[in-house]
Amino acid sequence: MNELVEKRAQTLAEYIVETKATVRAAAKRFDVSKSTVHTDVSLRLKEIDHDLYERVRVVLDENKAERHIRGGNATKEKYRKKHREQKG
Repeated sequence: MNELVEKRAQTLAEYIVETKATVRAAAKRFDVSKSTVHTDVSLRLKEIDHDLYERVRVVLDENKAERHIRGGNATKEKYRKKHREQKG
């Protein structure tokens, strides 16, 4: 595996573990696609650093379990904002 790709995978994983960032947030922060982040931290990292992979997996599983809540809150805020704008 390319050394640059390995380093990117480790850097992404460390960022996710330290900040509990979502795949989307990590992709935005490092200017790569969500697919790249997901591939790096779930496939490549497993071969590079299994311990770090396990720690990332915990964060990603937490984010997955909570995403419906974040989505609901985003929708709630969207309609709250729309309602405020209509009131004037």
